[in-house]
Amino acid sequence: DILLCRSEQRLPEDERRKIALFTNVTPDAVIPAKDVDNIYQIPALYHQEGLDETLVKRLGLTAGPANLTLWERMVHDLEHPTAEVDIALVGKYIDLADAYKSLSEALIHAAAATRTKVNIRYLDSEVIADEGCDALAGADAILVPGGFGTRGIEGKIAVARYAREHGIPYLGICLGMQVAVIEFARHVLELEDANSSEFDPQTPHPVVALITEWTNRDGSVESRDRTADIGGTMRLGGQRCQLTPGSLCRELYQADEINERHRHRYEVNENYVKQLEAGGLRVAGRSQPDSLVEIVELPSHPWFVGCQFHPEFTSSPLNGHPLFSGYVRAAREYRAGRLSQAAAS
Repeated sequence: DILLCRSEQRLPEDERRKIALFTNVTPDAVIPAKDVDNIYQIPALYHQEGLDETLVKRLGLTAGPANLTLWERMVHDLEHPTAEVDIALVGKYIDLADAYKSLSEALIHAAAATRTKVNIRYLDSEVIADEGCDALAGADAILVPGGFGTRGIEGKIAVARYAREHGIPYLGICLGMQVAVIEFARHVLELEDANSSEFDPQTPHPVVALITEWTNRDGSVESRDRTADIGGTMRLGGQRCQLTPGSLCRELYQADEINERHRHRYEVNENYVKQLEAGGLRVAGRSQPDSLVEIVELPSHPWFVGCQFHPEFTSSPLNGHPLFSGYVRAAREYRAGRLSQAAAS
C-alpha cells in the first residue's frame, strides 16, 4: 500500500510517479525517506511528505490535523544547544556501543531538555583498572552503567573514587551505584576489602549482598539463592520507591514516590546502612514495601547519585528523565566552573 524510499536527496515528483506506476501504488503513497542528521527529524519529515495523511486514509480513520509543535520544539532545542559537555561513560561492553543504546538515548533526551550538546566518551573499565584514571581528564561528568560479572569491577570502583574526590558529577546506575557504595565503604569508612558478595564471597565486609527474599508488587514473596538461575532470580520490572524528604532526588523528581524499572539480583546490605549514613552517604530512596536501598547521594558533593534501578528505561524524547536532566545540568555547571578556573589561571 505504501512505499518508503530511502534516498540521499528528496525524490523528484516524476520519479515518484514512475515508481508508483511500476509498483501499483498511488503516487501519494510513494514516500521519500531522505537521509537526515538525526533520527528525531524523521517524524516531521514524514509529515511533510504526507505519510500520516496517507495512513489515515488507508485505514479509514477519522483524525484531526496533526500537531507536531512539541516534537518540533524538542528537535529545535536539540539542534540549537546553548552549552556543551563531555560525559565519560565507563563500562565493559564498549566494543559494542549499542549495549548502552538506551543510556545514550536518555542522554540525548536530557540534551534536548537542557539545550546542551552532549558528547559521550566511552571508556573501558578494564583499561582504567590497569592504567589508572588519566583517561577521565577533561570529563565534565562520569556515568557508570549496569553490568554483570567481575570483569572490570576494580576499574569502576576507581572511577567512582575519582569522581567523589575530584567533585565531578557522578551518576551510577545499578552496578554503578553498587561500586560507589563499595568505594565509599573502602576509602571513607576504611572497611578494608569491602566488596559485593557477588564479586568476593569471602569479603569481610559485604556492603552489597544477595538478599534471600523480597515481596513482589502483587504481595507475593519470592526467594532466591546464589545457585539459582540468574535470569529467574532478578528483581525485575516496575518497583515503587519512597524518596527521602530534603534529598536531591526528591527535588529532581518533584514527587514523594516514584516508580522505576529494575533488573538486578544484589542489594545494598542493610547491616551497613547506618555506618554508611554516619560516614556521610545519604539514602535518598527506599523500595516499597521492602524498604531496600534504591538511591544513594553524597550531600557533600556537587552532584553524586547512585540508583539501583534503570532510569534510562523510562526516559522519552519529549519528557526526558529528571535524573538525566539534572545530571546534564550539573555537568554544565562543572564545565563552566572548570573553564572559568582555567581562564583565571
